[in-house]
Amino acid sequence: MNKAKILAWCVHLYTASGLVAAAGMVYFIVRGDADAFRWGIALMIVATFIDATDGTLARRWRVKDVLPGFDGRRLDDIVDFQTYTSLPLLFIWRAQILPEHLSWWLLLPLLASAYGFCQAAAKTEDHFFQGFPSYWNVVAIYLYWLQLPAWLALAVIISLALLTFVPSLYLYTSYRGPFSRVTNFLMVGWAVLLILIVSQVFADPKPQKLLMWVSLAFPIYYFVLSWMITLQRWFGSSFKAGKSLG
Repeated sequence: MNKAKILAWCVHLYTASGLVAAAGMVYFIVRGDADAFRWGIALMIVATFIDATDGTLARRWRVKDVLPGFDGRRLDDIVDFQTYTSLPLLFIWRAQILPEHLSWWLLLPLLASAYGFCQAAAKTEDHFFQGFPSYWNVVAIYLYWLQLPAWLALAVIISLALLTFVPSLYLYTSYRGPFSRVTNFLMVGWAVLLILIVSQVFADPKPQKLLMWVSLAFPIYYFVLSWMITLQRWFGSSFKAGKSLG
């Protein structure tokens, strides 16, 4: 086996390591205490990092050309559905973010995400996600950290699930889409904040809570900018700013 094939298989193994993170998530979610939930969130972050970087490695080493008989995209989707959708939703249920009589609503994002993952046009030619891109891991983390009222948490879950079916555009920065440079720079800062929060660097809960709220600025930025682009597209405005910054 030549060097190119070894590197290509290593990239696929790296992608598959997201399933190892998923197995750990299952263990900690089922355990169900506060410390276990913290470790479950840590593994969600690890799985997200793997997903954010494996595509770059695959393109760098031309994995698709070197191993045409193995579908890395299908492997990636299998891993992502576990780490972005099914396990985060299990986390929401196990952490009792919704009251027991409302937990059946979690079937809506589960089915919506299955629909989204199977859409041929889930990613546009100009490098956007189309429809809410099943970031249920991010949703689960913040619903757990911020402890929103049940009605508000349910409203967020239903709204985002329904947005899966709306042809709205969301930044796809790992593929050098519009605004990728500035967004990836901000994402690094966001990742540092998440690590600080999970590591519990502050014994006092007040600065921990402050870090949680500060870290929320990045998901808000991502969502608002995505919808600004969507509205410009819907109303026929030309969108060239992204090309100059992306």
